[in-house]
Amino acid sequence: MFKLGLIINPLAGVGGSVALKGSDGEDTAKKAIELGAEPKAGLRTLQALEVLKGLELEIVTYPQEMGENIAIEAGFKPSVVGSIQSGSTTAEDTLQAAKDLVEEGVDIILFAGGDGTARNICESIAESVPVLGVPAGVKIHSGVYAVTPKAAGEIVAMLVRGELVTLGDQEVRDIDEAAFREGRVRAKYYGELLVPQEHRYLQHVKNGGKESEELVLDDIAADVIENMDPDAYYVMGSGSTVAAVMEQMGLDNTLLGVDLVKDGELIASDCTAQQLLELTEGHATQLVITLIGGQGHIIGRGNQQLSPTLLKGLGKQNINVIATKTKLQALEGRPLIVDSGDPQVNKLLSGVIKVTTGYHDSVLYRVADY
Repeated sequence: MFKLGLIINPLAGVGGSVALKGSDGEDTAKKAIELGAEPKAGLRTLQALEVLKGLELEIVTYPQEMGENIAIEAGFKPSVVGSIQSGSTTAEDTLQAAKDLVEEGVDIILFAGGDGTARNICESIAESVPVLGVPAGVKIHSGVYAVTPKAAGEIVAMLVRGELVTLGDQEVRDIDEAAFREGRVRAKYYGELLVPQEHRYLQHVKNGGKESEELVLDDIAADVIENMDPDAYYVMGSGSTVAAVMEQMGLDNTLLGVDLVKDGELIASDCTAQQLLELTEGHATQLVITLIGGQGHIIGRGNQQLSPTLLKGLGKQNINVIATKTKLQALEGRPLIVDSGDPQVNKLLSGVIKVTTGYHDSVLYRVADY
C-alpha cells in the first residue's frame, strides 16, 4: 500500500493576514495570533487530503496539529509517530518529523508550510525521499510547492494510482523576513529537494525581477489612474507593477503590503485583512493587483490580506489585474492562479480575466481553478 508521510507546520502563514509579512520566529507567530490571525495550514492541508478520499493509502504523521487531527478530519486513520508539545511546536519538531517519517519508509512526504518549512525539510532529509509542499506560507519562492492545496492532492493521487510522474530536483529558497518587512527582498538558495514534476500543478521558482520596461509600466499606470472612480475605494496590492501606479499618483507605497486609496488620497497603508474589511464596508471598492513573476499567482502569494470575504464581496468584475506582456509571456501559456484558501472563491474568479498591459491596451488571460 502507498505510504504517505504528512507534516503540518500549524503556524505557517499566520502572519500574512495581519500584515506581518511572515511567521518565522516564535514571537512573530505569537504577535500574529494576538492581532487576531487564525492559523490556516490545517485547513489548506484538509483541501489536499480531500482529493485522496477513496484511494488506497496509509498516512503516517506526527501528533495532533502537526498532522494527526487533520488526517482524522479528512476521514483517514493515520499511524502516528513522534511526540510534540501541543500549542508550542517549533522548527525542531519539523526537522525531527521529517527524519522520523523517512525512517518509517514513507513513499513521499506531503508537508504544509512556507519557505521556512521547506528549509527545515531540506536541512533534515535532503533528497532521501520525494516531497511535495502544500502552500500555506506568506512568502513562497521555492519550487517545491503545488500551485494550490487541491493541486497538491492531485499530484499525490496520480502517484497513488501508479501514473507516471517524473521526479526532479527543485530549488529551496527563502528570504530574510526582517528585511522583507522593511520592503527589501533578499532571497537565498538553501539547497534542493526531490519533487514530483507535474507541471500543471507544480509551482515554479519565483522570478525576482524588476521590470526593465519602465515606459510600459508608466503606460499601465496612466490607464489605471485614468479609469479610477473618485467615489470608490481602491485596494492596491503588492509588487512593483502596482507600485508604479502609486508612484505616478505621488503616493507612498508599501511595496510588499496592501494599501487603500480613494480619490487620489492614501487612506491607509500596509493594511491587515480585518482593516480592509472594516474600511471598505458599505463602500464601492475595487482591487488592483499584479501577478507573481514566473509563477502566475494573483491571489495567495504575499497578499493574504486579501481575504476570501473581501474577494467574494468585490466579485470578479471589480478586480483589476495589471501586468506587462513580457511578464505574461514568461508564463509560456500557463494560467494565472488564484489560491485564496476558499475553493468557492477560487472557482468564482476562474475562467478568463482582463489584464491591462498598457495604455488603452489589454488582453484576456485564463485563470485556473485547480
